[in-house]
Amino acid sequence: MTSILKLRGAAALSSSRLERLGRAVGEVLPKLNALVAEHWYFIELNAALSAEEHARLVDLLDAHPATVAPPAGTLRLVVPRLGTISPWSSKATDIAHQCGFDKVVRIERGIAYTIEARGVEGNAGLLALLHDRMTESILNSVDEAEALFHHYQPQPLTTVDILAGGRAALERANGELGLALSEDEIDYLVENFSRMGRNPTDVELMMFAQANSEHCRHKIFNADWVIDARPMEKTLFGMIKDTHKAHPEGTVVAYSDNASVIEGARIARLYPDADGAFRYHDEDTHILAKVETHNHPTAISPFPGAATGAGGEIRDEGATGRGSRPKAGLAGFTVSNLNIPDFGQPWEKPYGKPERIASALDIMIEGPIGAAAFNNEFGR
Repeated sequence: MTSILKLRGAAALSSSRLERLGRAVGEVLPKLNALVAEHWYFIELNAALSAEEHARLVDLLDAHPATVAPPAGTLRLVVPRLGTISPWSSKATDIAHQCGFDKVVRIERGIAYTIEARGVEGNAGLLALLHDRMTESILNSVDEAEALFHHYQPQPLTTVDILAGGRAALERANGELGLALSEDEIDYLVENFSRMGRNPTDVELMMFAQANSEHCRHKIFNADWVIDARPMEKTLFGMIKDTHKAHPEGTVVAYSDNASVIEGARIARLYPDADGAFRYHDEDTHILAKVETHNHPTAISPFPGAATGAGGEIRDEGATGRGSRPKAGLAGFTVSNLNIPDFGQPWEKPYGKPERIASALDIMIEGPIGAAAFNNEFGR
């Protein structure tokens, strides 16, 4: 049986970020008197902490509130999306274990916003400003955060009855499970499972949808193209590879591993020998390069979207050959008009955007910070 320890922490936002958020909140709550943002830490324990362990954990998390008494007002607690484990939690829990906190099962963190104003209840505009609905949940009290640690039983395996329901059954599953299967993919699955004489499971369909997605298979880039009734000789990927095919000099690896490798130089590298003594070794040291696009995740949620994009690039370079070491990273963003408040430009037109997509300004404010944060954690 586990228990949940709740620790109130310090300010969650810098004064400038809190001021900027306050201005935005003031637009949906005109009578805003005060806005406070504090960290709260939630620790799942498999045994009670001693007084000394409790004090050390408070210091480790820097759970030292700025004021003794909680601020006055209506509380809205923003936590990682219920049912998920946040990246911050994985790192924080691992650090706690490395520091000897064996009684800690998991640590999560939330931000408690205390709003002193009228009209907080039921204000959808306020909630949109305080949390990212894709990756976070918003709660009304600190005690509700215990839901972060609910352990759910795995759902039973189910099947989609193609044999009896035919194509219509898979079309319904496509919508209910959010598989985003194309018409030809639905035809392919119906044909093949019918030939095998069995129904597909929900797991098989989900695996097919992901592994056969454009992100994984690059179907468009590898497809045959017919333009003005004339078949093209090369696919889009084939055209991209033409450059290397024509000029392969200086290339060690291209289009055959998780990242490309170009010829470097012979340099002296310092590392320990079998006896533990550090010595210089003259070795060929090549250079890896990798480009990772993360357009849709960054557009949906700029900070974590850009951060995990940088993480994917680092992952692929580290998985090339026998491994590599990250050195430097670049993050670039291409967006539409920024529409900076009180700084409009003549060429900026109101193009509009899907409601689920962040604004260009938010992407340029949060995205670079997310990419830099992930890179910096790897010492780049």
